[in-house]
Amino acid sequence: MISRSISALFFLALSATVFADPTEIRYLSGTDKDHTVDWQFNVSGGRNSGRWTTIPVPSNWEMQGFGSYHYWSDWEGTPAPDREGLYRHTFSVPTNWRGKSIEIIFGGAMTDTEVRINGAPAGPVHRGGFYEFRYDIGEHLNYGEDNLLEVKVTRFSADDSINLAERRADFWMFSGIYRPVWLEARPTQHIRRAALDAGHTGDFHSQVFLGGIDNADSVRARITTLDGKRIGRPFSVKISPGQKQVSMETQVEDILPWSAEKPHRYKAVFELRDRNKTLHQVEEIFGFRTVEVRPRDGLYINGRKVRLKGANRHSFWPDSGRTTSPEISRRDVELIKEMNMNAVRVGHSPPDRHFLEMTDELGLYVIDELTGWQDAYSTEAGRPLVQELIVRDHNHPSVIIWANGNEGGWNTELDGDFSHWDIQHRPVIHPWELFGGINTAHYESYNCCTGSLFGGGEVFMPTEFLHGLYDGGAAAGLDDWWKRMLQNPLSAGGFIWALVDEGVVRDDRDGAIDTAGNSAPDGILGPYREKEGSFFAIREIWSPVYFPQSEQSHLPTSFDGVLEVANRYDFTNLRELDFRWALIDFPGPAQTAANHKAGHKIAARGRADAPDIAPGRSGTLQLELPEDWRSRDALALTARDHTGRDIYTWTWMIIPPAAMAGRMVKTDSEGTVTAEETQTQIRLGTGDLQLSIDKSTGRLAGVSRGGKKLSLSNGPRLVSGDGKLSNIELRQEAGAQVVSAQYQGEGEMRRIEWRLHPGSWLQLTYAYQMPGQVETDYLGVTFDYPEEKVTGVRWLGRGPYRVWKNRLKGVTFDIWHKNYNDTVTGQSWEYPEFKGFHRDLYWAQLETRELPITLVATAENTFLRLFTPKEAKDPMQTSVEFPAGDISLLTGIAPIGTKFHPPEAHGPQGGPNRVRKLGQWYQGEIFLYFGTFPE
Repeated sequence: MISRSISALFFLALSATVFADPTEIRYLSGTDKDHTVDWQFNVSGGRNSGRWTTIPVPSNWEMQGFGSYHYWSDWEGTPAPDREGLYRHTFSVPTNWRGKSIEIIFGGAMTDTEVRINGAPAGPVHRGGFYEFRYDIGEHLNYGEDNLLEVKVTRFSADDSINLAERRADFWMFSGIYRPVWLEARPTQHIRRAALDAGHTGDFHSQVFLGGIDNADSVRARITTLDGKRIGRPFSVKISPGQKQVSMETQVEDILPWSAEKPHRYKAVFELRDRNKTLHQVEEIFGFRTVEVRPRDGLYINGRKVRLKGANRHSFWPDSGRTTSPEISRRDVELIKEMNMNAVRVGHSPPDRHFLEMTDELGLYVIDELTGWQDAYSTEAGRPLVQELIVRDHNHPSVIIWANGNEGGWNTELDGDFSHWDIQHRPVIHPWELFGGINTAHYESYNCCTGSLFGGGEVFMPTEFLHGLYDGGAAAGLDDWWKRMLQNPLSAGGFIWALVDEGVVRDDRDGAIDTAGNSAPDGILGPYREKEGSFFAIREIWSPVYFPQSEQSHLPTSFDGVLEVANRYDFTNLRELDFRWALIDFPGPAQTAANHKAGHKIAARGRADAPDIAPGRSGTLQLELPEDWRSRDALALTARDHTGRDIYTWTWMIIPPAAMAGRMVKTDSEGTVTAEETQTQIRLGTGDLQLSIDKSTGRLAGVSRGGKKLSLSNGPRLVSGDGKLSNIELRQEAGAQVVSAQYQGEGEMRRIEWRLHPGSWLQLTYAYQMPGQVETDYLGVTFDYPEEKVTGVRWLGRGPYRVWKNRLKGVTFDIWHKNYNDTVTGQSWEYPEFKGFHRDLYWAQLETRELPITLVATAENTFLRLFTPKEAKDPMQTSVEFPAGDISLLTGIAPIGTKFHPPEAHGPQGGPNRVRKLGQWYQGEIFLYFGTFPE
């Protein structure tokens, strides 16, 4: 009898919970850019204006063929004609909603929004384009019948401070209802929302906000896993009629804290109850996480000091503007994490709801920002927007910091509003200044600011640095910054500007992508998330696993399979990772050309036991390699995290370039080499190959094979310096014909020697001397070759992306191939770029419309220069002056700057190449083969 009573009570309680009246949601629009609903629409000016038609909602009207496109800088000079958009939509609600609390919610509309239901105002005009807002509309509805929704969206606000904060800001100025619109229906007595504060120790506190309370007597809560398993005991609190909010707290044992490395999440279930009946139930996904700024110490998550490694991101897609989708949000978070970043700043406005859901799920720390760009909201305009920002985003564990505006666009009178609405009392910052215990200074130089940043006593975390205009900034300079940040205990990391090039697809320009000149091509990624070279360099520099040996390209002869390794994680032991190695052999250019492919062969592979190394500690990783490992060409090592995601793959060459050249180049072939002199040239030949050397310069003057001319000429000549020929002679030596040229003059070219072997290999050696302690961007030699005759290149070296002196990382050894392109980074997006500097050349085969040209290097640390990249529009400090010539073999290359600073402002790697030894000599050797290799 007792057990039957218990069972009956359990059934009644379960039934009451199951049949609780939930919040009902009904979308009036679509949910994202890929799922829309057509509404009636009329825009006041610009394209397709002055007539009623339809528009998909959500969307920005500019991206749907209406109105006009505007970037921030032209909003005053040429006022937008499309200042107003009118929307109409008919919808119905069920009769059983009568008597419920019903709200209409707008996820976001730009900028002033007036809403009417069946002709009646839903409430005051909402001002502010980046925020979710709502109206209680139950009294205006016709239940079981059609209802008319009318919305007027004004592009500019009637509040000047909102225009200054949002409309005159450094981003595209979009318009319209760009996020979803939906209805929410709750029981008369209901839970409006719950604000959570869950610490990493298991302390749980919540503020539950109530509405319409009459006879409800309690609020009950429980914590569960995401799959519904209960954690800890339920807890409850009594309430009284008319009560508006209630505090609830508990302590939960054995929880797993949330962090960017391990984003464990839980669910809080709140029930509004009347004795044994549940009237209304809401659920909140959250994580147990603690945030703390310790002044003059650092930023702490869950009691551990962390450094944020992040990028700035706008909500943006090139053919839909600010209207995005969960798929885009997931892709962006995954790309950010693929770069081994752990943070994102949502400059300069609250993102889509689904973006924060992804940062919660996948693990990224977020700086969530009130809009403001060098101008701020007034206190009157800003107060409701701070409330809307925090009420919507409060419970996301990924949100660890609030930003009050940007670069002077903060109103200090609003600082207290953040802690008023946020029961977690997360830190508040003013990006660009020292506030809240963190110096967030923007775009300072590496050695700036006596008394602050690296030279100060305050925690520092630049929320914008290394401005990634075109191919400059982003990873260029990051290696120097990051090494210095790691050495400084006050560094809390930093955020690169920016994640993507914000190029808009213009239907009035035949689909061309417009980046507003140099205002918007700031990304590590292109508009459609095309990966620039900086993407991969950041991935290596910010890897949480660091091998000091990765600073070298080659394994030393003393290598015994042991690698030093540093754990740069905050919460993860390296024993949780998976390490896999592979020994690699590379075919030569003859084999790869015959197979028309790039790549390598795996000779052996295996796993290494993950070492027990705690966060912040160092140790060793032992690779159990086979005995013959030294006979292989290269070693590759991949680290994967506990989720199976690749962290990075490091590669080291085992065979040096000279040894590989000796394996490839055949100088002992049978045959004869001929030579003749004219008044101006020395001509060499073997088989159907003919060469000519200019007797006045000692440089290559012409090449032909099988009667086909090859246009490589005028080299080698120095990229920095010159040389006056003093003597040139021809001799025969060991079956080869040799042309030897000597030069006079200190600090110039000293010697060039051409040696044509039977079998058609041409061996070139050269030597030059620098005059003393000099600084130069370039060291090496160059040739001329017409760019229009090149179709592609296949090479063995670090690739596939080009490098700069201050962005050498992110490239790995392999045989790579790319077709010719004329990409201007950030203005066109065919990556990797063909032109530029390529690191650690072993060999390269240039594919041309004439004959293939194969170059085989014998010296380590040789850069191959392929032509001169086209300069971007208004490059500011990212302009790089390339040396003369087209095909160059270099020992020293140039760095690249950022938008605001020349390269030397961002660390030692950004400086010129310094030759310190008086009269230092440089020597080089290269083998050349013209034409297709014999079968």
